[in-house]
Amino acid sequence: MEISSRLKLIGEIIDEGEIIADIGTDHAYLPIYLLKNNCQMKFIASDVNKGPLEKAISNIKMYGFQDKIECRLGSGLNVLREGEADAAIIAGMGGNLIRDIIEERLDIFKTLKYAVLQPVQNPDILRKYLYEQGFNILGEQLCIDENKYYEIIKVCYASKKQKKDDLYYEISEKLIAMKHPLLKEYIEYKIEKYHKIYKNIGEVTENALNRKEELNTKIHKLKGLLSCL
Repeated sequence: MEISSRLKLIGEIIDEGEIIADIGTDHAYLPIYLLKNNCQMKFIASDVNKGPLEKAISNIKMYGFQDKIECRLGSGLNVLREGEADAAIIAGMGGNLIRDIIEERLDIFKTLKYAVLQPVQNPDILRKYLYEQGFNILGEQLCIDENKYYEIIKVCYASKKQKKDDLYYEISEKLIAMKHPLLKEYIEYKIEKYHKIYKNIGEVTENALNRKEELNTKIHKLKGLLSCL
């Protein structure tokens, strides 16, 4: 089974020998891929939608992993009992939705050894939430898949709330520290994106002016960071 480079990178971050909850598993591609590559772990694969989960069950049977992957229909972390999984993957959703999934069952999420999160947009909102709720970011990765950038965040609960400059919600301190090879072009992409948004704001309302000022600040900070790399 071939999977996307995004999912492969998520797989590389997962520790072996664990029981992993794959929340929003879709067709269970990632658990199947990891097991096919001799990873020694078990999975609880869940999805809120019946159709994708039925396809996941079919795929699992096709590869003979019924004893390694248990499928559950349900929303977010509600499919889990406390202590049932060592870690969780929540990938392929917006940063706001991942935040809401965590917040809904924060009691469960805090008990995990770690979680791997992969927002498809608004990673800054998710990162800000994690810091403010006392989570420790263990590591991050960045990849391009089908011409889109994806950030992957590995976290654990540390009960130490942190407040960062907005720049470090936007751009990961971990990626800066490791001098990630894609970081410069990612920052350039963000600067260009914010320039386009700025130019498309034609209104002169208070909200529009505030938005322009916010974008200007982001662009200025990103350019400053870029000049230091």
